Amino acid sequence: MTIQPTRLRDPAVRAFVAAVNAHDREAFRALLAPDATMADDGFDRDLADWAEREIFASRGHLEVDNESRGGRALVARYANDTWGEMRTRWAFTVAEDGKIARFETGQA
Repeated sequence: MTIQPTRLRDPAVRAFVAAVNAHDREAFRALLAPDATMADDGFDRDLADWAEREIFASRGHLEVDNESRGGRALVARYANDTWGEMRTRWAFTVAEDGKIARFETGQA
């Protein structure tokens, strides 16, 4: 059963999913701490390059199936025009100011 993005518990993660699904680059960037980092399948990536390629240029979309760790860990079906749909895991580190300091994703 899919969890609607508006029902996700963590405000930063909720906004992240909304920005990804709306393909809203400005909203996405506004959610991130200035020195935010990310990893894909266990490897650190250049966040700006990865987001452009995997989210924005390829029309990425998240359908959340499960959340844990107070809403900062997700299992979701992620789809984009490059890879199609896959089951993925997402983990978020949110700073005290509410900005996303790091996220990690990969196949679940």
